[in-house]
Amino acid sequence: MRVLLLLFISFNVFANDFIGDWHGQLDIQGAKLRISFHIAVENNTYISTMDSPDQGALGLPTSSTKIDGKDLKISIKNLGAKFSGKLINNKIEGTFSQSGMKLPLNLSKNEIAAAKQKPRKQDPVKPYPYTSEDIFFTNSKAGDIKLAGTLTLPKKIDKPPVAILISGSGPQNRDEEIKMINHRPFLVLSDYLTRNGIAVLRYDDRGVAESEGSHADATTSDFATDTQAAIDYLKTRSDSVDVNKIGLIGHSEGGLIAPMVAADNKDVAFIVLLAGLGIDGAQILLTQSHKASELAGIDPKEISFSQGISEKLFEIVKNELDIEKTSQKIISLLSIEKEKHPEAISKFFSDAKIQEMVKSLSSPWMSHFIRTDPNDFLSKVTCPTLALNGELDFQVIPDLNLNGIKLSLQQAHNSDVTIKELKGLNHLFQKATTGAFNEYSVIEETISPDVLKLITNWINDRFSSKQT
Repeated sequence: MRVLLLLFISFNVFANDFIGDWHGQLDIQGAKLRISFHIAVENNTYISTMDSPDQGALGLPTSSTKIDGKDLKISIKNLGAKFSGKLINNKIEGTFSQSGMKLPLNLSKNEIAAAKQKPRKQDPVKPYPYTSEDIFFTNSKAGDIKLAGTLTLPKKIDKPPVAILISGSGPQNRDEEIKMINHRPFLVLSDYLTRNGIAVLRYDDRGVAESEGSHADATTSDFATDTQAAIDYLKTRSDSVDVNKIGLIGHSEGGLIAPMVAADNKDVAFIVLLAGLGIDGAQILLTQSHKASELAGIDPKEISFSQGISEKLFEIVKNELDIEKTSQKIISLLSIEKEKHPEAISKFFSDAKIQEMVKSLSSPWMSHFIRTDPNDFLSKVTCPTLALNGELDFQVIPDLNLNGIKLSLQQAHNSDVTIKELKGLNHLFQKATTGAFNEYSVIEETISPDVLKLITNWINDRFSSKQT
């Protein structure tokens, strides 16, 4: 009995050592992401929550917290993630796993301060040689939500042309800021354009920063109404800009939204598509994941298997409009595939991953994106169009998408089209080596100066205004 009692006391001592707040940092392809776990005891059961402060996520519930001697295991099913670690000298050395990715994560009781980010070299420095005005405008088609933005106006230019910047997928502020890698592409782009005689309106996505509304519940078509609201606002500013020279510059998903708006609004004077879409959403996702897997060095057989499953899943989403039935069919398909290929399915699709996938594919944005064909809009665009894509872009494959854009604009009999694949540039239009995601953060350049010059010259060649 004495030995058993000592063992029991020993386990309790170790368990008590786990109680409290633990902090660590993931290194995700060069980007640092802080993670914290808060472990407590409630009704003789260990419980915990997780924070990801750099992503603004605090108090995330975990599914289970298990302590066995010096070993700790935490499961976060909602995220398809796990942490497994061992207590060594008042620290926990372990591994964080999510979506097939395994990363070292060592925890201590010392809280990690947010990294102090230095401005990138291309970030503009105040005072600016132009006027910068914070503005608000209202989207009457979305419950009169207010959207916040910045309007920059060149000095000594009488009613300049004006470009509205439209961000890519995911919640983005007016600078299209990527906080994890400390880049602000739209800040750099708007600064360059305005210094060269082109006014710019950039705005926070709905539900982001100072803008009202819900980003999570919106589709690409909903975001298009935000862009239309920005056009309507600029038409009230005839004192400041030429309302007959309002154009759209869209990056990635923004390069789908721009033609959506221009197809229905002949008042749009021009569009610039930066890594814009020329193939449907399902093909975008398939080609993106295929290229990303190749760059990550994944076995071609595994890529082929995963692609085959994804194609079947996307077909379900395309053909089934009822959300509940979509979820049921996805679960049914994966259950059948699991019986046929148990090892392969378990490697790619854990139970948690399946639930995550069902939720994602059934979401309004994703289901709408998969069903959307850019040709429906590009084939109606008749205004001057510039389409640019980086040669090394793995997110929007250049040859497929630029060719799709070209064919669609031919259907529209558009007589002013410029299409360029830019050598050595990635999805962010940075000079890159492979184009892989892990390069984004280590490249100092925000946008290639050649791209900035190309966009500016193309617009000014068509719409420049005289100095006053």
